[in-house]
Amino acid sequence: MSRKRRAPSEAASPAMQSAAQPHVPVMLDEVLAALAPKDGGIYIDGTFGAGGYSRAILSAADCTVWAIDRDPDAIAGAAKLAQDFPGRLHAVQGRFGEMQALLNERGLAQADGIAFDFGVSSMQLDQPERGFSFRFDGPLDMRMGREGPTAADLVNGMEEADLADLIFRYGEERRARPIARAIAAARREAPITRTLALAEIVRRAAGPRAHDGIDPATRTFQALRIAVNDELGEIRRGLVGAEALLQAAGRLAVVSFHSLEDREVKRFLRERAGRTPRGSRHLPQGPAPLHAPSFRTLSPELVKPGKAETDRNPRARSARLRAAERTDAPAWGDTGDAAGED
Repeated sequence: MSRKRRAPSEAASPAMQSAAQPHVPVMLDEVLAALAPKDGGIYIDGTFGAGGYSRAILSAADCTVWAIDRDPDAIAGAAKLAQDFPGRLHAVQGRFGEMQALLNERGLAQADGIAFDFGVSSMQLDQPERGFSFRFDGPLDMRMGREGPTAADLVNGMEEADLADLIFRYGEERRARPIARAIAAARREAPITRTLALAEIVRRAAGPRAHDGIDPATRTFQALRIAVNDELGEIRRGLVGAEALLQAAGRLAVVSFHSLEDREVKRFLRERAGRTPRGSRHLPQGPAPLHAPSFRTLSPELVKPGKAETDRNPRARSARLRAAERTDAPAWGDTGDAAGED
């Protein structure tokens, strides 16, 4: 292993840890402070993963947690945690974007707090067979729920121009076109089915490693993962579901790891708190908003991890926490809005 200073890369970037490290919930103290668990409360861990937030919430108060994850491996792992808190942890396999329906059909209509930790989990990254990581050789899969099209399907089946747009949009990759061109050339020779093969193609097309140390393959892998799992759509649907499930004074705590995720959360909370005018900023001011604010953002609006945590846990470096409290106004529901401006 190189002895150079490790800058943000896949091994020490948002949502990534070494396989040798135990799972460390990011910004755990800050999330607990935002949720303020209370005895008798009902809480939802919308992104269960390895269960770090669920365990902390259950330990903080004599409460109940409903844990949701689309990954069957995560749900299987919840069984051990449920034994430690008999009758207080309920695990549900499914997408957090469908949490309202999943929980309503199980008799839960309201909650006192909801936590989200977006992105891929360290567990998924550390399993080569899941195909999320370019640190290991594995099938080019990337499906969190093990269903639907894989990353290999996108890489080998999309038109070159569409693939370039995807890499640019979801990976924020400036060299998306030459990368897509290189992928298209390589797949004409043989289908691209392995993670290391794709990573090498991308590295050659992207050029030298950036000064910040980020591996040239990082943004392309991020883009494919987001597309395969419809992660931004899931975030929008999950936030709408959280709005519907939280009772008045219920708390929402959301941890994001990159700008695309955080932009979705920021836009949603600012809009629902009545701080963003409806419609385009380029048009004359329209009529008063149709909805009363359904959230009030907590102060400070954006919380970043402290130096002690980032030194201890490199995964936390890019983490951002936004928290809000539900008002007693009716939920707005799905307004059909796409992501707005920052």
